[in-house]
Amino acid sequence: MRYGMVIDQQKCVGCSGCVFACKAENNTTPDINWCDKIIKSEGVFPDVRFEYISTMCNHCDNAPCVNGCPTKAMHKGEGGLTLHDPDKCIGCKACMVNCPYGVISFNWNKPHEEWQRLDGVLPAGTYTPKTMLEASGGEGCPNSNPERGNTYPVLRHRGKVEKCTFCDHRLKVGLNPACVDACPSHARVVGDLDDPNSEVSVLIRQFDGKPLRAELGTQAKVFYIRQYTPTRRV
Repeated sequence: MRYGMVIDQQKCVGCSGCVFACKAENNTTPDINWCDKIIKSEGVFPDVRFEYISTMCNHCDNAPCVNGCPTKAMHKGEGGLTLHDPDKCIGCKACMVNCPYGVISFNWNKPHEEWQRLDGVLPAGTYTPKTMLEASGGEGCPNSNPERGNTYPVLRHRGKVEKCTFCDHRLKVGLNPACVDACPSHARVVGDLDDPNSEVSVLIRQFDGKPLRAELGTQAKVFYIRQYTPTRRV
């Protein structure tokens, strides 16, 4: 069993729904996106091409971040996922340096620190951020998702890295990653790359799916098919 994902660029509408779903599911701070995007504009007006490429951890079989981690905090887990153990992480950022995709983030500050503030918007009229957090029972922020804590800390710590886990906590209970279910055009499919009859395997064969920067030999497991083709309205 090796988890992989196919992203159909032709179905993608560039709405960033995957980005927001990931943030809500995994409790990331405003400055950190486990699911992100590359936006390109090429050409000279009026012959201009716009391209939107969704990105995330590629969960490479030959993962440079795993190979470069001195403490084995980055490691290969069940289903071939590239996972991170924050208890072993020393914050050296070797994984960030080694990752050729730029999809690993570092917590320079204490995550969700703004929710520890005691100043109110209106004196005696509204909650302070900290009292709102306490009243909600959230961890880190009022809308934190406690299910994230089943396999990874809900609230990460300053001086640690973090990245996409393919929503391993959802995969364990038979659910898709949050980004897959949130996509309004069903541009994302996740499945078993070792099963030749799985939908991801069929799509990769049918459309000659390729990972980003395949020439690097990382054996990335996020494959892209077809081209991003936004509709022009006349």
